[in-house]
Amino acid sequence: LNASLAALQKESGISLNATDSVDRLTADVLAGRWDAVLTAVAPMSLPRGLLSELYEQVVVELLELREPDTARQMLRGAAPLLAMKAHEPKRHARLEALAARPYFEARDAYDGGVTRESRRSSIAEGLRAEVAAVPPARLLTLLGHALKWQRQQGMLPPEGTKFDVLAGGAARRLVEREAYVSVAGPVIKFGKKSHAECAAFSPDGAFLVSGSIDGFLEVWDFERGKLRLDLPYQESDQLMMHDAAVLSLGFSRDSELLASGSQDGVLKVWRPRTGQCVRRFPKAHAGGVTCVAFARDGLSVAT
Repeated sequence: LNASLAALQKESGISLNATDSVDRLTADVLAGRWDAVLTAVAPMSLPRGLLSELYEQVVVELLELREPDTARQMLRGAAPLLAMKAHEPKRHARLEALAARPYFEARDAYDGGVTRESRRSSIAEGLRAEVAAVPPARLLTLLGHALKWQRQQGMLPPEGTKFDVLAGGAARRLVEREAYVSVAGPVIKFGKKSHAECAAFSPDGAFLVSGSIDGFLEVWDFERGKLRLDLPYQESDQLMMHDAAVLSLGFSRDSELLASGSQDGVLKVWRPRTGQCVRRFPKAHAGGVTCVAFARDGLSVAT
């Protein structure tokens, strides 16, 4: 959907910098909830200076949280930071130098008497000036008015008839005959000294992941019963893994994150599309982590 919106904005020359609530967006900035902020601004067309300030602050706070690898990935992959490298090479080089240090020094990151809170406040004010609040029901309201007008013009079936907007006509009821499963699916086989302790489908149906007694997390092609080699990290044998048996798995609602718990009490959070471990909690429990579940917003995990 974000890609579709970006294409429409590019073709029409109109940028819809809108969100459900500007207050919520600025509150996320002031609280440092950068995952929510970056998701919200991704489809927007914002000034390069504001984007540079936003992404620079995210990198600095990642370094403050002792996440230099993630910070370096952003510096070398995020479009606003690549634009900074092209237009403001000294500013980008300063961030690279901060990321290369084995320690974080606030005086170097926030110079000139600036603090983390003042930087967040400046970014929040910049976004407030650029972003408008649009009620989430605005599109439904417009569709309702359009359908009402077409019905008055005799272009649609009479009121009370269900209308399929996508099909462009009266809705048809599809009746499917129920049938029981008569053919077994493929069988996934493990080695003689290994077996699966847990398995989970992602909510979007794109991933079937197993956790085995030898600590490996493997993503399977469930239609063929074979390991998915279209994922580069699995093709190169760089599998997701724990040091002990994997006892539990759980996906976020958007299927972008996978949490795994092992017998030695370790909890890890992965990106199954890339195999990257984005969070590691070495002492989540004194014993094995037997179940995991993401919150609805994907920002926390219960074990």
